[in-house]
Amino acid sequence: MAETWDEAQLIHDGFGRVIVESEWYDGPRVGLVDIDGKPHYFDGYGRYSGDKADEYRVWPASPAAAELEREQWAIYVDWNERQGAGAACLGQDGIDARYDELGALLTQYRQTPDDARLLVGELRYTGAGHRVEGTGYWFRWRLSR
Repeated sequence: MAETWDEAQLIHDGFGRVIVESEWYDGPRVGLVDIDGKPHYFDGYGRYSGDKADEYRVWPASPAAAELEREQWAIYVDWNERQGAGAACLGQDGIDARYDELGALLTQYRQTPDDARLLVGELRYTGAGHRVEGTGYWFRWRLSR
């Protein structure tokens, strides 16, 4: 079982909460994270390095994109809770029509820009599951070598 961390200590140590987890593979690969109080996209595909800290492309999210991401995440969290209780099933295209609509609207924002920073993310887990305010995963960032 992975070690869990206290949120207050994580904040003190410079970690920011993963607000939205869009993709997962042996840890968060793509999503939205809090960096210095502002939402940023992160994308770690093609950069998985096993047990070492992972490199991610990171760039600021606009307020409009962050609002849409949070709305889609809230729909997912609700669906996930109902699905875990055996009370939800997927629709034809996904979780629900608004979720799918938001996915289409967010496509433009999720494209990694040419000026995205390459950062190494150190990951910690609080033990909390998916909640509307974010996941139980937190990142602390440093420049890649």
